[in-house]
Amino acid sequence: MLVHHRMAFISISLFTVRLLQVLLPVEKASKVTQKSLLNALFLLSLDMSFSLEYPSIHESVAAYLEQMSTENYSIYKQVSEAAYSIECTCSFMVEVHKEGDKNLSELLELADQALSSLPFHLHFPLLQECIHICSNIWKSAEANLLLQVEGQKLLLHLLSHPLLNIKAEAYHCCLEVVKDCLGIHNIAKPVPSICQGVHFLLHPKVLYEICTFGLQEDKNEQVNSTAKAILIHLLQGRLMMEVLTWNKFIEALCPVIPVLQGYADTKDTLGKCILSLSETTTDKGEGILPGAPRLQAALRLLFSKKQLVRSVAAKHLAFHVLSEEGSNLKRPCLDSNVLSSISNLFIVEGAMELKLDDKMNSVIKAETVEKLYDILTSDAVDLVLRKSAAEQLVVILEDTKMHDILKKLGVIEKILAYLNECVHVDGKLMESIVVPCLTLLRKIVCADPVVRQSLAQQPSLLLLLFRVSLILQSDGAVLTETTVLLCLLLFDEVARTETWADDIASDNTEVPAFSLPVAVVRRYHLPVRITAHHVVSPNTVVVPLSSECLAMKPVADMLKTAWNLSWYHGIENLLQLVNYEKETERLLDSLKLSSEDILILKITHTNHGLQDCLSLIIQAASHRDVRTALTRLSFYVLNDRLALKCNSGLCGTTLKSFVWQKAMNRFLQVLPASVEDEKLLVDVLRFLNKLLREQKSNLESDHLKWILKSLLKNQPKSLMSLLVRPESQVQDEVDETQAAVRQRLDKELIRLFNLLLVCSMSVTDREGLELTGLFRTELALKLLQCLRLTDAPHFYGLPSLERTLQGMVHVTALPGWTTYSAAVEPITICKKYLTGLLEVISSFYVEWGGNAMSFMGKGVTKSTVLCLLHLSHEMMAQASDMDWISLWSLPYDSGEEQVLSHLGLAWLVPLWVDRDPEVRFTALGIGSALTSLEIGCIALAESCQNISGGLWGTVINILLDQSECSMVRREAAFILQNLLVIPMPTEDTKDCIWQGPCVHDEESGLSQTGIPALKALLYHCQFYEHVDQMVKRCYLGCYMFDLNSYKEDKLSIEKGGTTDFDDSLNLWKAPPSQRKSSHSHSTSETMILSASPSLGSVTELQATVPSSASFIPETVVDRLTAQGQSDTTITESPSQHDSPMSAALSKQRAVVTPALLSAVCSLLHNLLVVMPKDTGIALQQTHLLTTLSSLVSANLVERCILELKAPLGHRCHKEHVKAQVLLLLQYLSSVCSLLKSCLLVDSQLVSQDELLKPLLGNTFRILTIRPKDGLDAELTSVLHETWVDSFSLLATLLWKSGQISFPSVTAALANHCTTVIDTISDCIHLSTTYPALYVASLQFLSVLLNEEGRKQLQDKHNVCQNPTLSFLLDHTEECQAPVTQLTALIIQVCERKSSKDVLKEVATNALLSLLAVSKNAQKCALEADLIDSCIENMKHIHAQLNLDSLKPGKAQRKKEDNLIKELRCSMQILRNCLFENEECKMAALKAHLVPVLHSLWPWFLADDSSMQIALHLLCVYTANYPAGCTSLCLASGGQSSLPSGRSAAGNSLMHYVLKLASYVSNDNSPVQQVVFCLISNLALSHDCKGIIQKSNFLQNFLSLSLPKGSNKNSGNVSTLWLKLLLNISFGEDGQQMIMKINGFLDQIIEMCKYKHKSNQHLALLILHNMCFSPANKPKILGNDQAIAVLSACLESNSPAVQRIGAASLWALLHNCQKAKVTLKNPAIRRRIDEAYSSVKKSSPQPEENELHAYHVKCLENIVQLLDC
Repeated sequence: MLVHHRMAFISISLFTVRLLQVLLPVEKASKVTQKSLLNALFLLSLDMSFSLEYPSIHESVAAYLEQMSTENYSIYKQVSEAAYSIECTCSFMVEVHKEGDKNLSELLELADQALSSLPFHLHFPLLQECIHICSNIWKSAEANLLLQVEGQKLLLHLLSHPLLNIKAEAYHCCLEVVKDCLGIHNIAKPVPSICQGVHFLLHPKVLYEICTFGLQEDKNEQVNSTAKAILIHLLQGRLMMEVLTWNKFIEALCPVIPVLQGYADTKDTLGKCILSLSETTTDKGEGILPGAPRLQAALRLLFSKKQLVRSVAAKHLAFHVLSEEGSNLKRPCLDSNVLSSISNLFIVEGAMELKLDDKMNSVIKAETVEKLYDILTSDAVDLVLRKSAAEQLVVILEDTKMHDILKKLGVIEKILAYLNECVHVDGKLMESIVVPCLTLLRKIVCADPVVRQSLAQQPSLLLLLFRVSLILQSDGAVLTETTVLLCLLLFDEVARTETWADDIASDNTEVPAFSLPVAVVRRYHLPVRITAHHVVSPNTVVVPLSSECLAMKPVADMLKTAWNLSWYHGIENLLQLVNYEKETERLLDSLKLSSEDILILKITHTNHGLQDCLSLIIQAASHRDVRTALTRLSFYVLNDRLALKCNSGLCGTTLKSFVWQKAMNRFLQVLPASVEDEKLLVDVLRFLNKLLREQKSNLESDHLKWILKSLLKNQPKSLMSLLVRPESQVQDEVDETQAAVRQRLDKELIRLFNLLLVCSMSVTDREGLELTGLFRTELALKLLQCLRLTDAPHFYGLPSLERTLQGMVHVTALPGWTTYSAAVEPITICKKYLTGLLEVISSFYVEWGGNAMSFMGKGVTKSTVLCLLHLSHEMMAQASDMDWISLWSLPYDSGEEQVLSHLGLAWLVPLWVDRDPEVRFTALGIGSALTSLEIGCIALAESCQNISGGLWGTVINILLDQSECSMVRREAAFILQNLLVIPMPTEDTKDCIWQGPCVHDEESGLSQTGIPALKALLYHCQFYEHVDQMVKRCYLGCYMFDLNSYKEDKLSIEKGGTTDFDDSLNLWKAPPSQRKSSHSHSTSETMILSASPSLGSVTELQATVPSSASFIPETVVDRLTAQGQSDTTITESPSQHDSPMSAALSKQRAVVTPALLSAVCSLLHNLLVVMPKDTGIALQQTHLLTTLSSLVSANLVERCILELKAPLGHRCHKEHVKAQVLLLLQYLSSVCSLLKSCLLVDSQLVSQDELLKPLLGNTFRILTIRPKDGLDAELTSVLHETWVDSFSLLATLLWKSGQISFPSVTAALANHCTTVIDTISDCIHLSTTYPALYVASLQFLSVLLNEEGRKQLQDKHNVCQNPTLSFLLDHTEECQAPVTQLTALIIQVCERKSSKDVLKEVATNALLSLLAVSKNAQKCALEADLIDSCIENMKHIHAQLNLDSLKPGKAQRKKEDNLIKELRCSMQILRNCLFENEECKMAALKAHLVPVLHSLWPWFLADDSSMQIALHLLCVYTANYPAGCTSLCLASGGQSSLPSGRSAAGNSLMHYVLKLASYVSNDNSPVQQVVFCLISNLALSHDCKGIIQKSNFLQNFLSLSLPKGSNKNSGNVSTLWLKLLLNISFGEDGQQMIMKINGFLDQIIEMCKYKHKSNQHLALLILHNMCFSPANKPKILGNDQAIAVLSACLESNSPAVQRIGAASLWALLHNCQKAKVTLKNPAIRRRIDEAYSSVKKSSPQPEENELHAYHVKCLENIVQLLDC
């Protein structure tokens, strides 16, 4: 009974807590006051075994308890802390006994936490070990101070423990340590440091604890005697101690002596030892204590209550008085009378109240106090007045605020001086002033602890007060004041509570009142009345659990269980004990578990309970034992589910053990022999089904394979054979019980097989796939045998047919289910299945006229149609080379005509309008599968000819029916998508096989087919308007529970009825009076996997059916009578308020899901392909693209992913959220694909800002999602597909409309730059597994960077407001590392992949673009030695080319082409590496780039493309890099570094370039342009200029043909020459070199007259530069045309030309007298003056201010020079 009770208790507890979690939020739990619930939660909170097994549930219990009952929760917290303390106890005991070095800090922490549970378990070895640890810590002189402090706290807690037995044990342990360390037995031991083991006791705090609370422990004589023994051993152990230890003891003892002396006595041992402390043992004044403490001790004994002790004190004191310095000059003289009076000197009657007023508001001024003090201290004032002043000051000092004034004036020193005068032999006169002086001193000392401490350390003061008391002992006032003063000073140390406790607040500014420990007050005769402190030790700990609490059985049970679990290190070790009673003999009875407690632990612990159940099954002698064990196993499965432990529960315990297989083996392999066996098998299978259902998502493949092997091993006598019984057995089933048992057995078998099929989807290994395939095919054949419809009465109306079909649904769900049979061909199995399933349809559906008249259950229809859907895809795969579509035509035998006719595929149409939406969805899916082939489209269209509207009209009406559910409409969209794939005629032609839609106009009688008909149909149905409304009705959420969102629902609720989710199904084609209730069985557990877009997965089914009440229209229009029109088309002319569109919108609408819109996007894509222009116009007019894009929500996707990552989420909810994420990502992919198609058709369709900006933001956010952060394989795969489409869209967008879209793309990227770069890096890593993603990401990167480069060239002189992409890559801190990593990754790909690999080409393009734009990338390339590797590769290619050139043949030619291609690639990479980067150019120079190019030059000459790339590389290399230019001038390609190696031989690369330029100087080719650009760069170098001059290359300029005629427009060649000459003319040597060319000046002057502005500008600049050379000025001035051209520039319309002219004239005038003469020509002077006047009056643009100022300056200087 206990077993059953405990199992029920656990399950009910779990259910109760789960119910509370669902119904009652924790924050509102305080409102629940039901006592039974509170008691139940309290019991659960204290159930230790339950909390260990179900920690999350226990946390919830604690949370509810905290809100509901503060008292119970407080008990629970205390018990929990005690349980934790017990765990610390056991951990401490384990750690302390480990060998080797120990972590003392950790041990002390454990010990401190273990103390709170010590009163419960009383495990004294813990206490002993703690004290030994404290002793060991204090032994070492180099011990850690922090450890010593912590150890001392622990010791004090033990010594002050409130439980006397613990306290006694602590003292006993300390005594044992003392005995061990100071015992006489240690004399023989050579180790001198043994005595240091008592150092842990030699501390004031510890000794204070022992003296104050150990010695006065009246309740426990053991503690008292032990404390005495400890002190006696210490006080008498001087001979056993080292000097260090004894000194340490005395030092620690001094502050405690005031307490210890209270126990002084002349009789017992301890008392004598204490008396000896104040004794002076030698004539030299030596004693146990130092002098000052010894004097204090002697004086203190005079306050003892014992007369004998006071007498001894008098003797001890006499030495100090007699040996005082100057004692012969002081009174009194010690004689026998004086000595006899000492013992009772300080025993005064009555006690003084020490109380000063610190609250009163003083009316006395400081000046008054100072005056009184002056009187008191003045020698000139009479003694009586001084006494009066002292008495007044005594009154004033009642106010503590006045004390500081007097102390600053030095009143204490003055009082002591008066007292010293008094005790002097001549001081009798001063006796009159003693009383007020003592009172003053007493009040100051009482109020100021600092002064008190200071004075207490002055032996002279103490003796002074003693003498005063002796002299004036007859004066009661004097004696009282001196006694009180000495009391204050002698007991000052123990009066300070902060000295003995750590928890006294140090920030308290209020001065504490004088107070003494209770032990002192009790044992001394004190002259003052004070408040006592330390009644209880300040170190005592509070016992967490009261005795009443411990007496509660749940509390005791929890602590008892906690002790055993901790002591045996876990429940597994505890339950494995063979003899528990023997193991626990030494424990207290309260710590021992009873047999019932152990049994409860075994039952509650799932692992042990499961093993126990499996053992019972293995050893079972009867069916009952097995059933009992199975019941318990079922409870464990249930408990795991209730506790949400499905993933970490049973799978981690039973399924990993061989015992589970052994227990179930015989039931899977041995067939039942009787009805009882069958009953037992039913129970076994039921449990297996529960187990597999819970574990189907993470069932280990080994166990699945074992089950499958068991089922397949004994063929044909396996469990599968039970599905097909011989006819004799079927007929013999007369007994109802037997029939019921077998029906249940069939049901469980089918369920088991279905679950195995679902679990098998996760198998990936070869053996597992083979086994699951074989099982699937064998089961398919068995189920086919079960489908025996020949004996209709046996099956009709029975659930067996439905079960068989459900099994077939699971069998056929995965592709390839027919391929594992050795005996039967796959296509044969398909045909048999098709025949059987069509027979079901024809027998139970078609012959009865559809489901309106059929009595067949909806489950049969649904399963049959779903099997047909799966079958269509299997046949598509297995019969690709034959016409299998014709097999789907259903023969229909009409009884009236007796003629066999074919119904064809028309049997699908009634299923499309079935009352069950899932049947409609699946039937349309079949249509979608069949129409994926052209022959299927034709066959389905022919079968629908007799239906009004035909196939096109019917499917469009289903798609546009806004009351239809989304999954049905989605399949209709797929059918339309498939129909559009087949090319349609653009005109009405009859000879085409596929006519497409056919539209008939009843008024005109004309018909249209093909694309015209499609346009008419779409227009008539208002297709795009409906789609627009569809998009606006889309719901992106995971759930939708808004059942009252429609008027129809509100009406039904107002009528008082509750609407069932499936009630709307009853409205299909039935008047209100005939509606019947029927409910749909969901097919959500069916998995459909196929490449076809028409197949949805289970998750989609779940996600797209949020509310069935809104899926089915209340008013239904028969779609089969639509005649190709919309459902809402009416024959009458619609009114303004009753248009077809408004009629459609007024109907009840179903929710539109993202899955439907994904299909619509695919449909729009196909329409765009078929009719690009019309579709584009329609999309623009309806703004569909903007609306579709606005639904993309990255925020929603991110939120869902966060939900998936949440650790505590329900599995079903996570599956729904996962489905939502999948649909949203797929929708984004569809939108991206559609937009990409639109861009290819017309980029204007996508260029609107309202579409682009939100879409780009969402797209980049999707690209930042990290798959590694907890996404499973399916989600990761879909996310990668979405990335492919996103990258592809972005690349196409930049490619087709880069100028418009690039700023928007850059702005959106700027917000996610780092993460997008990381994503691209991740995509590169997937080059092997997902090449499409790799290609898409790098293509996007290339296009993006190319666009950035183009933008940089355009905006080179413009200031860009927004941060450019280059800025983001190079100057944003967070982008630095990702860019470097990306560059390195691409370089690795380029280096590793073969040159023939397409992926390398993509990576190379991306690398080229990245290097051209990013300096960071160039730096990374330099560090990765990319430049060296490229140049080395070029060397290798050169060697290979030379080698291959010797081998003739086409193959060698092809190989040569590949090498040339690779060479171009290396040069392009080098070019972009060197672009505007001097460091990289230096690296190229060191790597001998120029010699390599020099050696390759013959190959470049043979290939213009390679030559062009090489010249480009040299252009970049030589730009602004003189060393690079010089390297081209060296002979043999720059390998010689000697001057003699320069162009002497004429074979440098510079010579080759000049020869090439001469060769192509007039052919206007791309090579010509690049070579002139290169020479223009080189012309800036002095060395290169020399070679140019010597080569006579510039003579070619004179052969340049100048244009003739009035326009004088020059060509490209002229421009190239002018740019070259301009670069040469920048230096004086170049200017002279040019002028040496005969006819140059005339030629350039002619070119200055060009109408072409650019060339004219260049020619004028050259002439301008020539004017700066003094050698050239005479030649220019001597040329009238030159002066005319320059002066004419001043009158030009171009400000730039004016500035050139002015600057040129100023240059000529500088230091040239001839120029002045020439320019003073009146005509020229007039031009100059007019130009100067005009320029001064003009107001330039802001950006031209500097140029204008320079212009003015030029003209000013010209005028000044001419005026001189």
